[in-house]
Amino acid sequence: MAAIAMIFPGQGAQYIGMGKDFYENCPDSAAVFDLAQHVTGIPVKEMCFEENDKLGITEYTQICLLTTELAMLKAVEAAGFKPQVTAGLSLGEYAALVAAGRLDMDCAMSLVRKRGLYMQEAVPEGGAMSAVLGLDTAVVEKICEETPGLVELANYNCPGQIVISGEAAAVEAAGAALKEAGARKVAPLKVSGPFHSSMLSGAGERLAAALEEVDFKDSDIPYVCNTQARYVTDSREIKDLLIRQVSSSVRWEQSIREMIARGIDVFVEIGPGKTLCGFLKRIDRSVKAINIDKYEDLKKLEDIVC
Repeated sequence: MAAIAMIFPGQGAQYIGMGKDFYENCPDSAAVFDLAQHVTGIPVKEMCFEENDKLGITEYTQICLLTTELAMLKAVEAAGFKPQVTAGLSLGEYAALVAAGRLDMDCAMSLVRKRGLYMQEAVPEGGAMSAVLGLDTAVVEKICEETPGLVELANYNCPGQIVISGEAAAVEAAGAALKEAGARKVAPLKVSGPFHSSMLSGAGERLAAALEEVDFKDSDIPYVCNTQARYVTDSREIKDLLIRQVSSSVRWEQSIREMIARGIDVFVEIGPGKTLCGFLKRIDRSVKAINIDKYEDLKKLEDIVC
């Protein structure tokens, strides 16, 4: 059987209607949406399934996206699939922890509800993010280091795609320098804050208090953490990693390369869209990538055992 990694997307992948067909076709998935509403007191189903203006607001986006990913996960698990390792981009790391058996579903929902709220409330004025396309990572790092003010690398997504984050003026200045250095494009992102930069450290500090009440479980399934792009087997490390993750770089490309180096040859993206599958094509085309976004996509899993 193939060596499988389950991977989960982060904020930005959401869309109206996500997960609705899973809710309608899989009782296990429907139970996840019902649980999320019970745990958080938020009308998660309404926000995910019906037109509204709240799904794009961080404090709601995060719990809605996590719920959808966990609902899809339950359907994948019901089909009999178990991963050798899990990973998730930013918010997706919480779904990865559930998939690895290290965090209870209801606890993940409670934590993510608080995480989204803390990140929304911690957003300082004057923050910004931009995607940098078509430039070597080392060049982006150097220019950000040389730019006055605070601008940091937020996401190492894949070769030729880096996201920078920080003070708006510094992000703009770095963007201009990056264009001069040969970047194909520097695109400002429509986000509510400078995520994964040190400007969000306050949200991490608030999250730390919530994490003190959580007991992470031991499991035979490791997960790959965002901040260090390495396999985590000791659950005692998880709290600190999640605190740091809020204001640290997401090393996604490095995480994927680590899993490939350890023998993973099939990546199953579980969640809205297929952003992570797109990154995989840029990182290493020799591995197989499958996205589970619609209920009918479960049929793709049959090919894994062949």
